[in-house]
Amino acid sequence: MIRNPTNKMNERHAQTQTSAPPKQGLYDPQFEHDACGLGFIVHIKGKKSHQLVSDALKILVNLDHRGACGCEANTGDGAGILIQIPHDFLAAQTAKLGFQLPAPGEYGVGMLFLPKDSAERENIKKEIAKIISGEGQGVLGWRDVPVDNSSLGNGAKNSEPFMAQVFIGKNSALKDEAAFERKLFVIRKIAEQKIRYAINGGTGVSPVSSNANSETHGQDARATKIIPGGRWFYVSSLSARTIIYKGMLMSEQVEKYYADLRDESVITALALVHSRFSTNTFPSWDRAHPNRYIAHNGEINTLRGNVNWMHAAQANFKSKLFGDDIKKIIPVINTDGSDSAQFDNCVELLTLAGRELPHAMMMMIPEPWENHESMDAERRAFYEFHSCLMEPWDGPASMAFTDGKIIGACLDRNGLRPSRYYVTKDDLVIMASEAGVLPVAPERILQKGRLQPGRMFLVDIEQGRIVADEELKKKYASAQPYQKWLDEHHVLLENLPEPSQATQPDHRKVLQRQQAFGYTFEDLRFIVGPMGNDGVQPLGSMGTDTPLAVLSNKPQLLYNYFKQLFAQVTNPPIDPIREEIITSTETMVGPRGGLLS
Repeated sequence: MIRNPTNKMNERHAQTQTSAPPKQGLYDPQFEHDACGLGFIVHIKGKKSHQLVSDALKILVNLDHRGACGCEANTGDGAGILIQIPHDFLAAQTAKLGFQLPAPGEYGVGMLFLPKDSAERENIKKEIAKIISGEGQGVLGWRDVPVDNSSLGNGAKNSEPFMAQVFIGKNSALKDEAAFERKLFVIRKIAEQKIRYAINGGTGVSPVSSNANSETHGQDARATKIIPGGRWFYVSSLSARTIIYKGMLMSEQVEKYYADLRDESVITALALVHSRFSTNTFPSWDRAHPNRYIAHNGEINTLRGNVNWMHAAQANFKSKLFGDDIKKIIPVINTDGSDSAQFDNCVELLTLAGRELPHAMMMMIPEPWENHESMDAERRAFYEFHSCLMEPWDGPASMAFTDGKIIGACLDRNGLRPSRYYVTKDDLVIMASEAGVLPVAPERILQKGRLQPGRMFLVDIEQGRIVADEELKKKYASAQPYQKWLDEHHVLLENLPEPSQATQPDHRKVLQRQQAFGYTFEDLRFIVGPMGNDGVQPLGSMGTDTPLAVLSNKPQLLYNYFKQLFAQVTNPPIDPIREEIITSTETMVGPRGGLLS
């Protein structure tokens, strides 16, 4: 499956052996753009039903054109569904296997991708049980998930993992469900670090070794035994609230592949679905969405910087809620994942460390606030304060998110991805990356709408209502004295005192320093000059024939070796003059506070 991410449209046509219609009338194929398909359905009052699962899968099938396939028409880039844990169904299934489940919330379910080799699989299960026991929890039992791969192409079959579920009992010493979710997160992170897997020409690193140190956590954990064909260890979900069925599938293959989803006793009050078009990473079973908290249509353009900042922040991680467990979850970001998966890693940490999910999303995808003159001062202070802790995860994005109790979505500040929603008179909300994903009779529709740039749409099934954007952001903006903290600790360059004595170096010394620091005639004429004379940002064309530092024979400044990587596949051009409200050149300099407090 060879992909050229610079021209997704041509790639898709090559895969399907079709072509776009020729230019005719008002139609021009150059304006066609492919992107992932994203949607959710939720009962506002929290009423669970299997019909909701069926409707979610219909939405997924109707988003099939948003996903992609390889050169085989039956090997997809990925598709999946996230639902609430179907307790009655799982209790009946585990009873057949000889073990009983406690009440909902008192156990967690892990959906695992494991190796096909039974011996290797058993070794991994033993290692996972050891990790669970070491964290004070208990293994209730295992279940092999029934699947049917008859509809899959050879590309998907050749890399197909074995699907299994592990059931983990909650230790009564954990005071609430949130503490249990944190402990499940810690178990997963230790397992990911200890149970190494590699996919490299049909060989993999087995996680199991006779002399493996079960007390070793973090980046120094090592697997030692190489087993041919060992390919898989991945945790799709591990939670007491939600479960994810996904894979390297086409949209219509999800229901066919997972027999569980066809069972009438599998019920939920919310469901999140996604049909993937691999843009920046190759398709694989684990990179399918939904991720553990989010599903995403778009690209995170600032990814490398975001991940680097998260790595830097890890040195100062302190959390009352995690305690000493905070050391076990580092590194937070799994850089083998897609941009969406790495975004999900950060959301998960912020949420489990004590912030509510909408708060975390407001930090990571803030609305434009720097040049928003009519924004109230309290909300502006919220965004300004958090910009000192975390830079935005920027890019064209429609992001849906859920923790099993709330579900919502937001757009990036530019609004470069579409999302539409319906609210029905029988308390359903249907949101997707386009309209018409589920047939709804006109007389059933109470309200139609679209997500707006920087705004958040949220359904709280515990409260049984849609929470308005203004109410939601008022809640978080007023939760802490953000303006007071800014006044005390935030220093603006314009407020610094004037130097007591101006220095006037002679021309020879200035020239010597300019040469030492790599300034060129072009720098002075086109950048420094306009900034000094007019106090404005320098303007120039987007193109430059200056060689990259790594390819140049001339001495370079250190920062010339660093370039921002952009996923410019589907980004329209941004005009910083007409769209001034969503562009900003402000940068915060100085030490950052603890991200988790």
